[in-house]
Amino acid sequence: MFPLLCCKGRGFCGALGNDASWEAFVAVCRGAQDIRKVVQVLEQTAREILTLLQSVHQPSGFKEIPSKCTKAKELFCTVRTQLGELKNKFPVEQYYRFHEHWRFVLQRLAFLAAFEVYLESACLMTRDEVAQILGIEVVRKKGFHLDVEDYLAGVLIMASELSRLAVNSVTAGDFGRPLRISNELDSGFRLLNLKNDPLRKRYDGLKYDVEKIEVVYDLSIRGLTKEQEAGGNK
Repeated sequence: MFPLLCCKGRGFCGALGNDASWEAFVAVCRGAQDIRKVVQVLEQTAREILTLLQSVHQPSGFKEIPSKCTKAKELFCTVRTQLGELKNKFPVEQYYRFHEHWRFVLQRLAFLAAFEVYLESACLMTRDEVAQILGIEVVRKKGFHLDVEDYLAGVLIMASELSRLAVNSVTAGDFGRPLRISNELDSGFRLLNLKNDPLRKRYDGLKYDVEKIEVVYDLSIRGLTKEQEAGGNK
């Protein structure tokens, strides 16, 4: 790659101006390559967690939620180690210079961390709590951190996953879960006022996710939720 850049006349080398500039350019390229290698490993771990947590959508998945969450927590220990390695690959002040390399995987990890906790406790996580699970900072000045837009993208991905969970929970005979999820989406996500274009597109998709949970109203009409409550009171 590099010989081709300076094979004709001054070429790229001339544009850089001197040897020091060339060495700086090579260092940046090598740094980017090192970052990509770590990100690829991180992406593999994220895929493992995703496969694990999405197995709750299977017929027997709801019964296995505690064991799936325990295994996911073990994998998040690996994630923290890998993120620790990643943040040592570049100077703190150059976070946004290389941000595009890990932006998507960090958004997915934010989603996975929030989804795992929701499965376990039915609670939505704050940005600080997600960052704590990932072992990174929230404040930009402190170094490698969870950008607020990456966090929001992650929780919006989770909204889609929750709509799927709501539909599947009806099939599994859990008629209370869709009601809880519907309330979470209405009281939390729908209050967001997003102006960022990519986030806005995800946010616009939220109304379609909510439509999927309209099965809640069918359940209410048919009285299935009342029947379940009555059965629980016996």
